[in-house]
Amino acid sequence: MNEAEPLSSAAYEVADDFEANELYQKNGWTDGLPIVAPTESRVRAFVAAASLSPDAVVGVEPVRRRRITAEKIAIAAVMAGCLPEYMPVVVAIVKALCEPQYGLHGSSASTGGSAPFIVVNGPIRNELGMNATHNVFANGSRANAAIGRSIRLFILNVLGGIPGQLDRSTLGHPGKFSFCVAEDEEDSAWTPLSVERGIPPGESAITVMAVESPHQIMNEWTHDPREILDTYAAAVRANMLTYSIWEGNYAIVVPKQHRQIFNAAGWAKQQIREYLYETCRVARREWRTVGKAAVAGRKDEERVYRALRTPDDLLVVAAGGPAGGFGAIVPPWYGQKSLAVTMQI
Repeated sequence: MNEAEPLSSAAYEVADDFEANELYQKNGWTDGLPIVAPTESRVRAFVAAASLSPDAVVGVEPVRRRRITAEKIAIAAVMAGCLPEYMPVVVAIVKALCEPQYGLHGSSASTGGSAPFIVVNGPIRNELGMNATHNVFANGSRANAAIGRSIRLFILNVLGGIPGQLDRSTLGHPGKFSFCVAEDEEDSAWTPLSVERGIPPGESAITVMAVESPHQIMNEWTHDPREILDTYAAAVRANMLTYSIWEGNYAIVVPKQHRQIFNAAGWAKQQIREYLYETCRVARREWRTVGKAAVAGRKDEERVYRALRTPDDLLVVAAGGPAGGFGAIVPPWYGQKSLAVTMQI
């Protein structure tokens, strides 16, 4: 990048990083957590790490038609605590968010609230030190936390996803701070998620999906893969009854202890998808059992709703600590209004 190439963002004079953080807090430019000051030199280093010029347009927000430049993405990445080498991942995520099928505007503005759930595959996971095992949904990995957080700060400051303004979430959920995991490819016999979704083996990629809060499940008392999946299915059906019946993508995150059971039974990801496609369904009349009789009575009560349009709507992700029968379902924000996007880095 030409060092003389100007940056377009406004510049502010402050005494030090502490005052920079106070400025950002005062103006509502953060997610509430402290930020790393996006100085000109840091932003330039991040843009260069992505092999882009500052004014390079990485994407266009599909509804408001906002042009998203590398400079703006770099600012969010610096603020989130990323290292420059994270930038190719962050840029790929932003590109994926701008794909129309993701529904970036709706998922950012909805009262239902949602967060981008990010899964990283390929060699870059290890190059960046990403976590795929212990405590995978939570703290412990700088790369997981900072990459996920950079996307929230991007939505906040570039798209205007400010709570109470564009972001009309009634509750939101903690994943809106950061929700980024790596898949545990090394300790899994399964085909990686990215390869299943069309990325060549050995290539790095990201998958993003607009989701509600994850629901953790536990089943440590069986070696029957069907019984294990019945527990996951119960959580999916509970989500259909208590949140939304609309079909679309779901993700399940399967830890090693459960994967060992599936492997011993010879079950690949495809069999898991087909089983859950058949079992994750509810009848409209079941809404009466959860306090939604007023809705159930309006139309055909015997109509059956599936969670998935086809088995391929289910994303099966290998991740989590090596011990413990604890998996998770990650429910979609709003059915087909937002579908998962996979993109090569």
